[in-house]
Amino acid sequence: MPLKKTKLPILLLLLSNLLACTPMIHPAGTALTSGQILTHYYITPDGTQLPLKIWQPPKQEIKSVIIALHGFNDYSNFFQQPGNYFIQYNAISYAYDQRGFGESPRPGLWAGVDTYIDDLKNFIQLVKNKHPNTPIYLLGESMGGAIIITAMARSDLLPVNGIILAAPAIWARQTMPWYQNALLWILSHTVPWLKVTGDGLEIQASDNIEMLKALGQDPLVIKETRVEAIYGLVNLMDQALFSANAITANTLLLYGEKDEIIPKEPTYQFLHHFTESGKNNLMIAFYVNGYHMLLRDLQAAVLWNDITAWINSVSAPLPSGADKRALLLLGK
Repeated sequence: MPLKKTKLPILLLLLSNLLACTPMIHPAGTALTSGQILTHYYITPDGTQLPLKIWQPPKQEIKSVIIALHGFNDYSNFFQQPGNYFIQYNAISYAYDQRGFGESPRPGLWAGVDTYIDDLKNFIQLVKNKHPNTPIYLLGESMGGAIIITAMARSDLLPVNGIILAAPAIWARQTMPWYQNALLWILSHTVPWLKVTGDGLEIQASDNIEMLKALGQDPLVIKETRVEAIYGLVNLMDQALFSANAITANTLLLYGEKDEIIPKEPTYQFLHHFTESGKNNLMIAFYVNGYHMLLRDLQAAVLWNDITAWINSVSAPLPSGADKRALLLLGK
C-alpha cells in the first residue's frame, strides 16, 4: 500500500535526522613535521602533544626497547610497574597517551583506526632513530594489541623485532551476539554522543582489587564512554581479528583463562587465522589464574618474567610453563 503524501515528508525528515547522527571520528590533522620525542611528550607530525612516559636504564646498558600501547579508556600509566621491572633487564620502555585518552587532547573522542596506526608507525620510526642498533618490541594491552596487530598486518616493513599481545581486543562483530551488534549500530547512528558505563555488568577485569580501586579513583581513566567511541573500537577489532594471517613478525600472545572482557571464541579464532598459513613465529601463553588486565594482575610478575625470557630467546620455553599450557588446551 503506497505511503500517503502527507507521511512522505515526515519519513524523509526522520531518515535525514538518522543519517545526520553518524558516529564521528576525530583524526589527525595535516602532517607538518616528522614528529619528535621529548622528555614528557610525543609530538606527532600534525603537532599534537601526546603525554609520554619513559622508563630508562643507564644508556650504556640498554639492550632492548619496548613500545607499550595502553587499552581502551586507559592511558600510559598502565605500564608503570612493568616499565620499572624491565629496567633491571636493561630494557627501555616508552608509553604514550593515545589520542582521546589520558591527558591527550579531546579525551573521550575516537581518532579513528588509521590515525592510531599512523601515530604508532611514526613513533616507531622516531624510536628507531634514537636507538638504531637496539632491537625494538611492541607491546599492546587489549585495544593497544589490536592496534599493533592491524599496523603490523598493513606493513611488514616496520623496524621491529617482535610483538607482544596481552589479551588483545579481537572481539569482532562476527563473534558478538546479533542483538549487541544491532543495538550498537542503532545507538551509534542515533545518539553517538550518548555516554555509557560498565556499571551493572558484573565483569571482573582483574584479581588485583586494590589496583582496580585505584583506577576507579583515577580521573584520567575514562569511566563514561561515548557510544561512537565503542563503535570505533569494534571497527578496530573487526580489522584485527582478520589481520592475524598477515603478521610475519615474531609474536608472543598472552591470554588469561579467567578473562571476562575478551571471550575465548574470538581469541581461538584469531589463533586459528594466525596459524592456518603454517607460520611458526607465534608463541601462545595461557595463564590459569589470569584475567584481562594480565600485566597488573596479582600474578603479573610471572608474565613480566615470561616476556623478558621471550625477548631474550623467542623460541625457548617460557619459565612459567604457560606456553605448554596453551599447547595442551589447543590440542597441539
